[in-house]
Formats: sequence, structure tokens, C-alpha cells
Amino acid sequence: MEFNIKRDVFLAGIQKTLGIVEKKTTMPILSNLLLMAGPNRVTIVATDREIGIVADYEAEVIREGQITLSARKLHEMVREIQGDKIHVAKNERDIVILTCNKATYRIPGIPADDYPVVANEDILFYKIKGSLLKELIRKTAFAMSTDEMRKTLCGVFMETEEMGETFWLRMVATDGHRLSVMKGDTGEKNFLKMEKGVIIPRKGLVEIRRLVEDEHGDVSLGVRQGMCIVKTDHTTLKVSLIDGEYPDYRRVIPAETGVMVEVDKYKLLHALRRMGVISSERYNGVIMTLATDKIILNSNNPDVGEADDELDVAYTGEGRSIGYNITYLSDAIDVIDEEIIAFEVGEGMKPGIVRAAGNENYFCIVMPLKL
Repeated sequence: MEFNIKRDVFLAGIQKTLGIVEKKTTMPILSNLLLMAGPNRVTIVATDREIGIVADYEAEVIREGQITLSARKLHEMVREIQGDKIHVAKNERDIVILTCNKATYRIPGIPADDYPVVANEDILFYKIKGSLLKELIRKTAFAMSTDEMRKTLCGVFMETEEMGETFWLRMVATDGHRLSVMKGDTGEKNFLKMEKGVIIPRKGLVEIRRLVEDEHGDVSLGVRQGMCIVKTDHTTLKVSLIDGEYPDYRRVIPAETGVMVEVDKYKLLHALRRMGVISSERYNGVIMTLATDKIILNSNNPDVGEADDELDVAYTGEGRSIGYNITYLSDAIDVIDEEIIAFEVGEGMKPGIVRAAGNENYFCIVMPLKL
């Protein structure tokens, strides 16, 4: 195997694998990526058996072949090398030699024979804007559970719905204390149809978001037999889905409308952060009191101290006090792009709802704390 490739292209390709390769594994080869040199192309493959990525790049291939190399060490080598092009060659002892200008690295490889196959799936793909996919993940992923005992909640639920002439894609996440829901119009009349929806695991979501981070155009999305696949021009990402039934999130959405107050996003966010200064592991709560033309915030932590703040708002309804987890409330507000927040406060122990004023595509339900 021998080829020449642009350093920046090679580095970008290796970086895409770093979140997938296993750091600690009983199979050392899963810490490696697979390099395959074919006609005018170099393909980089990485997998942890649950997630697989296949990316191919233009290269000047002198001799075809394949080898697996430590993803992290190869990344460090290519990152530190200075120059436009890198010459890569494998000798008969499976040592790979990287040369750029006068710098040379030698890295031992493992033969590709035992590397897990990241098979091509016979699957139907549908176009979706990469920016929409990224936005759906950004506005829901923060609410996923970290409790491994509740496996189905350790991911984001994805479903499609036909609304009007086009299909909409919806993502939902919950950890039992909060529920985040985001939907977006795909703009497509013919799109992926799912009977029950699917659950994409945390690690898979991170990789999907990383893949579409800089994609301003369309990407391809497909779901089949426990697998979600996202394709860009040069890269295919395959994610194994969580096998299980997602809870009926619609039952959590309050049927009755609470008291509505509109408030500046940044003023409320900074006020919550000021309350968060005296938070601790034992206590991370804030009491919000609605009064005429103002919201009063109070956080009292016996271990640290007490904080009070007040925000001016246009409100003339009944007085109401309710407690919330500061982090949960801040997370829900932080992902909103609009400047005005519509904050719906439920009565008693009914949840609060955070959304952007005039935008129904995103909302986050936050359960109250007992005062």
C-alpha cells in the first residue's frame, strides 16, 4: 500500500473517527481505524460495532492495499506534521511510514483481516437539510437521561409525521424530570415513514451532529432493521438503534394552559446563573414568584447562602410561586434562538413550559420542585 494525500484532507478524515474508536477495549483492533487504498481513493473506516463510519477521499494511489492503525496515534502524527502532502507507505512487516518534507514517522499496523466489516446496507435514503438535523439534535439532546438502567431514555426518540403537503421530522428527549420536543419541516413530499419511531443512542447522536456540523446543503437519511444511516458526499455514518419502546411522551404534555409570561431570554438566563452561584450537589433549586409586572427569584442554600433577584415583565395576572431546578430551566432556555421567551407556569405541581414567543416548533417541559 502506498499513496500521496493532502495533509488537511487526511487529518479531517482521521478526526471523524476519534469519537467512534474504542479507547478501552478487549479487542485492540477496535482502537484502530482501517485504511484502504483503492483506485484514486483512500477510504477510512472506524467502528466500535455499534457505530461505523466510512469516508473516502481523493488521493494519488501508487499501490493498493489496506492496514489498520491506532486512530489516536495516527491523528497525533498527522496533526504535528507540517506540509501540504503526506506520503504513506506500508512495508512487508506491516509498518506504515508517513513522510512529509523531512519529517518521518513509522507506526506499526495490524493486518486488516480481523477488522469488523462495516457492510453496505441496501436501504432507501431521503434528503434532509443537514442544518435541520443539527438543530433537532441541539434542541433535544440535553434532556436525555444518563441513567443506564433506563436504556430507552438514554437516547433521542425520532419520528416522522405528514403535516399538510410535506413531512415533518420530530425529536424528543426526556430524563423523567424534563421533556424536550423539537419538530422541523423537511420540505419533502416523499420522506421516510416510520410506524413507531426509533431511538438513537447518545453516542450516535454526537457523531451525527459532528457529521452534519458544517453541512449547509442536503444530507441523506435512512432507517432500516435497527440501523440509522446518515450520508454526506464523502462519508457514511451507521448507528445501531436502541431496541425498546419509548414512553408515550404526549401524556406528559399538560392539557390545561398555565399562566403565560413573556420575558427577555438573556435577562432570565443571567438571573438564573446568578441564582446558580450558590448551588451545590445537594441543592440546585430556584423559587420563582410571579407578581404584578415582575418575577422575583430566590435561591436559599443552607450550605452556601441565599440569593435574590428581580426581573421586570409585563404581567398582571394572579400571584404564583413555584420551584424549579436551575440547570433544567437554563438548559431549556439556552437553546432558544429568539430573544423573547414565552414561559408558561403551571398551577401547583403542574410542570412549566419553555418555548420561544410565537414559535411552536420547540418546547421544553420542566417538572417543578417541591417547595
